[in-house]
Amino acid sequence: MSGVRGFGAMDTSLSALKAQRERMEAIASNLANAESTRSTKGGPYQRQQVVFEAVMNDAVAGNGTGGAGQGVRVAGTYTDPRPPIKVHNPGHPDADANGNVMMPDIRPAEEIADMMSAARSYEANSAALKITRSMHQKALDLGRG
Repeated sequence: MSGVRGFGAMDTSLSALKAQRERMEAIASNLANAESTRSTKGGPYQRQQVVFEAVMNDAVAGNGTGGAGQGVRVAGTYTDPRPPIKVHNPGHPDADANGNVMMPDIRPAEEIADMMSAARSYEANSAALKITRSMHQKALDLGRG
């Protein structure tokens, strides 16, 4: 993280807010495509998941302590390897000769639980950012007085 020296806590919270936003976007896409039988790659949509990685402080990492955490970032998005679900629906335009359609294996309850977790993490980091900003403002006020 490249931030102004002394604003590490704010940078950490901001990085977490960005990462959780990307996670929520992936979850929203999964829910929106829960019944998409066609994708750009061919076949039904496949569930996407976001992978986070820690951002370490380079100055500390070199001293053998393993580094101090300075935030988080999205390492990437991966496609869930779960195979599609076969559903018997002979009237569907994508049904095979036996009347079966391959549907994405997206479980709404799982997606909603993930969304709630992401939202809570987002709220916690937003609160931490507000508290840190308030502390910086009080320090500036003390310096003026």
